Amino acid sequence: MMERGKITSFDVARLAGVSQSAVSRTFTPGASVSARTREKVERAAATLGYRPNPIARAMITGKSRIIGLVVAYLDNQFYPVALELLSRALQERGYHILIFLAENSESAVPEVVAELLDYRVDAIVTASVAMSNHLTSQCDAAGIPVVMFNRGQEDARLSAITSDNVAGGRDVANFLVAGGHRRIVHIAGWQGSSTGRDRARGFTDALAARGVEPVAVVDGKYDSDVARQHTRDLFGRADRPDAVFVGNDHMAFAVLDTLRFELGLRVPADVSVVGYDDVPIASWAAYNLTTIRQPVNRMVDATVEALIGRIEGRSDPTHLQIAGPLIIRGSARKPEVFG
Repeated sequence: MMERGKITSFDVARLAGVSQSAVSRTFTPGASVSARTREKVERAAATLGYRPNPIARAMITGKSRIIGLVVAYLDNQFYPVALELLSRALQERGYHILIFLAENSESAVPEVVAELLDYRVDAIVTASVAMSNHLTSQCDAAGIPVVMFNRGQEDARLSAITSDNVAGGRDVANFLVAGGHRRIVHIAGWQGSSTGRDRARGFTDALAARGVEPVAVVDGKYDSDVARQHTRDLFGRADRPDAVFVGNDHMAFAVLDTLRFELGLRVPADVSVVGYDDVPIASWAAYNLTTIRQPVNRMVDATVEALIGRIEGRSDPTHLQIAGPLIIRGSARKPEVFG
């Protein structure tokens, strides 16, 4: 038996009695190879303990069948759910993902993207991460398509798949006003992101159309600690608001806990709370959160199609917004008539 680290596709070909190209085709998803040849190659590979090296193969074929994924944080439960769905969907298409965490900063993201280019990935997905013009140009020059997931950006070279954040914010505003609320605040998502800005814009525009001005709009930065402090500041006074729209569920859970267990307020009797995302624990009895549901399955499907279409040269970059419904639960007062 050969030393495990020395085994190559040529060794497998020799034992199987086939050509090296037949071994390569056997381990290339979608490549043509007869059932008998595949069986012989797989048996020889199992005997020798051989596994193909995707990086080496990428240097020969120019295709690694690896998708680089850059994500800023995983605290928000929406992202682990989305990443699992994305990974499974890509695996079904013969691709795998390589995950890198990067702070949403001018220094961290370029470093990660440069490393992904070194890995010869076929495409890059960014989740909750912005792309600078310089980075986009680098990827474009290298022929690496980029799809932004749950983040939009006005650049014709990039694809972007998001929920319809403006419509979601608008639906929350209409729901709260229909429920009789007038002293409404918005603890917004990070205003450096398109998602945070768009949800806030849809919300405030819809309030204005109904003749209501928000008591306050503050940036929660998608951070639970920041959201807690805003909650203390906004609701720890006599003239407290009667409703709050929170920019995502991750912050909304912190807001709910602070309202009930620190400030002693009843939800929804004293204050209504609405979030955004509809992550799994939003439906738990402990939170029972009314929220906008991000259509994560449809967003993942659209992201995969955009990726494969760009890799195969079948499609141009696309910007897609997918509407999600308002899921009414028990954390907000229910209007007698709404819809």
